Amino acid sequence: MAENKPVSIRIMGNEYHVASPEDEVAKLEEAARALDKRMRDIKDGGRVMGLEKVAVMAALNLSYELMHGEHTSAEESREIDQRIQALQEKVDNALASTAQSELI
Repeated sequence: MAENKPVSIRIMGNEYHVASPEDEVAKLEEAARALDKRMRDIKDGGRVMGLEKVAVMAALNLSYELMHGEHTSAEESREIDQRIQALQEKVDNALASTAQSELI
């Protein structure tokens, strides 16, 4: 099992510190860039305001695409769900850490 490595990712101008297995860092960074682009596209569309709402819309769009993809098997869907949960936990931890540090 690969050891976790601290990684800094930037989404919508905010820096988040997460831990990732060393062999998954490149994939995590790629996912962060894709999410940043998608969120910027939503924000630039002018229909959604506020970072939280933009994030929810991006997550909803990604979830829909994953659930209704033509070439996604049940096993792939489960794996994707597990990855989404793991990323969500990393983001939640990073947000909690950021909120805690802002209180100090």
